[in-house]
Amino acid sequence: MDRIIIFDTTLRDGEQAPGFSMNVEEKLKLARQLERLQVDVIEAGFPIASEGDFEAVKKIAAEIRSVKIAGLARAVPADIDRCWQALEGATHPRIHTFLATSDIHLKYKLNRTRGEALDIAVKAVERARKLCDEVEFSAEDAGRTEINYLCTIFDAVIEAGATIVNVPDTVGYQTPAEYGQLIRTLRERLKNADRVTISTHCHDDLGLAVANSLAAIENGARQVECAINGIGERAGNAALEEIVMALDTRKRYYNVTTGVKTQELYRSSQLLCQLTGKQVQVNKAIVGENAFAHEAGIHQDGMLKNAVTYEIMSPDHVGVPRSMIVLGKHSGRHALEARYRELGYTLTREQLENAYVKFLEVADRKKRVEDQDLISIHESAHRLAAG
Repeated sequence: MDRIIIFDTTLRDGEQAPGFSMNVEEKLKLARQLERLQVDVIEAGFPIASEGDFEAVKKIAAEIRSVKIAGLARAVPADIDRCWQALEGATHPRIHTFLATSDIHLKYKLNRTRGEALDIAVKAVERARKLCDEVEFSAEDAGRTEINYLCTIFDAVIEAGATIVNVPDTVGYQTPAEYGQLIRTLRERLKNADRVTISTHCHDDLGLAVANSLAAIENGARQVECAINGIGERAGNAALEEIVMALDTRKRYYNVTTGVKTQELYRSSQLLCQLTGKQVQVNKAIVGENAFAHEAGIHQDGMLKNAVTYEIMSPDHVGVPRSMIVLGKHSGRHALEARYRELGYTLTREQLENAYVKFLEVADRKKRVEDQDLISIHESAHRLAAG
């Protein structure tokens, strides 16, 4: 199977999300967990952005030895030099430089012609390559860049020494069919496509970041840029845990693999929540509170007979302690009896029926019935029976 490179940008693009800023020690703590998670690349920050970011990248580069460490730099000499100053202590450094290429960005943001942007990009890659053996070039807003110009600029930066070309859907505008076709076209048209890794960087403005990333993989992309819990600018980045588990769960379909240690996914998500004070939504795929929780009676009955009926992956495979049978008004007798058994009570048919009636009365008043409620129901029934 082909190996997909997992490029984690939690510490760079992820941290740019409002309210998700981390200090140097927090970034270092998360970087250690990303190393345990066994991602391939950690984008540790944007060194020229601040002294704090520079120090974070430098410390991470010095300590994290088994993972490639990338720093971001605009296609500006000072950025590239500063990036290298932060990275030069890394075992496996990568300079990641970028320039906007869409006509929208060239006109309204950069005030540059296509020719001027091409020249800037080539010079940036040449400068970076003199410093570092591994250089990634990102064509910002590639998803809205005219395809002929995108091919021209990628051909030029590859010739200048880029080893990875990244195709960002910077504003989350693409659909899976469009983005997949874009990656396929680049593979077919780039003169030296076999000399580089084609990478994705998808945003979630339309909720399609993960779908677009998977479509890109199907069409030949071999690096995916993503973030824990999908954090990032605006609606966020493609969620690392969702991409990894889609590839793992549907391995026969995608016919690719990653080096990620999936059992560390939940721990990574929880650490990020702890460091930022921002929790994921309860129905978040893979790592949300309800991802392995079941309340409907039919589902609970199936789960109690065999978990494969309603779970396509086991919770322990992603580091979640266990599946949860949540008792509420949709639950059935089978789930109630199983929970009583877990609590140490063996109920007769009549006792179970009586308990179930009382249970439904409580469930109509509360969103979730807790173990203490069940104990109270049982003790109350026991006192009545005793006279």
